[in-house]
Amino acid sequence: MAFLEVKDLQVYFPIKGGILNRTVEYTRAVDGVSFELEQGKTYGLVGESGSGKSTTGRAIIGLEDITSGQVLFEGKDITDKKAKNKNFRKDVQMIFQDPYSSLNPRKRVLDIVAEPLRNYEKLSKQEERKRVQELLDIVNVSPDSIFKYPHEFSGGQRQRIGVARAIALKPKLIIADEPVSALDVSVQAQVLNFLQEIQKELNLTYLFISHDLGVVKHMCDNISIMYKGRYVEQGSTKDIFENPQHIYTKRLIAAIPDIDPRNREKQFEFRKEVTKEYRESFNNYFDSNGLAFGLQSISDTHKVALPEKG
Repeated sequence: MAFLEVKDLQVYFPIKGGILNRTVEYTRAVDGVSFELEQGKTYGLVGESGSGKSTTGRAIIGLEDITSGQVLFEGKDITDKKAKNKNFRKDVQMIFQDPYSSLNPRKRVLDIVAEPLRNYEKLSKQEERKRVQELLDIVNVSPDSIFKYPHEFSGGQRQRIGVARAIALKPKLIIADEPVSALDVSVQAQVLNFLQEIQKELNLTYLFISHDLGVVKHMCDNISIMYKGRYVEQGSTKDIFENPQHIYTKRLIAAIPDIDPRNREKQFEFRKEVTKEYRESFNNYFDSNGLAFGLQSISDTHKVALPEKG
C-alpha cells in the first residue's frame, strides 16, 4: 500500500460569461494526474508557471476543491467528505512559496509557530513556549527570537520559521510549494540542505513542487513533469535526467545552465538539437489542442506521454 496515492485528480475552475454570468467553460488546472509516494521519499512535481503543479499540492491538502478523483493517505480516502479524517490535518502540513506573505506580520514568532499546537494540543503556556523554542532550535533560529516579528528576520530565516510551524505537529508528509524560489541562491542551498537533514531526523516525506529542475535533481527520488495540467513524463531522477523522452522535458533540461566551460559546446549543440526537434516534431508529442497525450510505460519506472500505437 502506497503512503500517498493520487488517482486521476482533476481540478477545474469555472469560466463565467454572458448576461446571466453562467459557467461557459472550465479552466482545466489539473487534468487527470495520478502518482504514488512512498514514506520517507521525496517526490518532485516540476513545470512552468501555470502548469498546475501548485494546484495539485493545494488540492491534496484541501486548499482547493477537487472536481473529481481520489487522494488516498495511508489507505484512507481523504476526498470523502463523509469520512472523518481528523489526523490528516495533523499529519500533512505545507511550506508555502513566499516566506514574506505566509507569516502574519502582526504576530510574534511565538504565536506563529504555536498556532498549530494551540489548535491540536492542550499545552500550558510554559510547555508551549518550551516547545516553540525547541522547534526554533531544530531549524537553526535562535530560541531567544520568540518575541520578534517576521519583518525582523531575513528571507531565509522567515522560511525556516515557516518550516518550524510545519513540523510543529510532527507530520508525516510535508508539501513544499517552491520553498526556495523567493530566496537568494546562496540561501537556497542552505534551506535545501536543511530540509534534507530534518527529513532524515524526523522521517519526513516530501511532495516537492518546483519549476527549477536543478533544485529537484538535488532533492527528489522520483519526478513528474507537468504541462497544462497533465503529466508529460514520469520516472526516477535518473530516468528523467539521463534518458529524457518527451520534448518538453528535453527543453527544460536544455535550459539548465552549466557553469563548466568544457561543456559549453556540448550544451549548445544539445539545445540546437532540442529546438530543431521541437519545431519539426511538435505534433508527435501534443494533440490538436496542444495538450499532452496519455502516459505510456517505456520501463518499470519510466512513463512518457505519447500517442497510442495503432
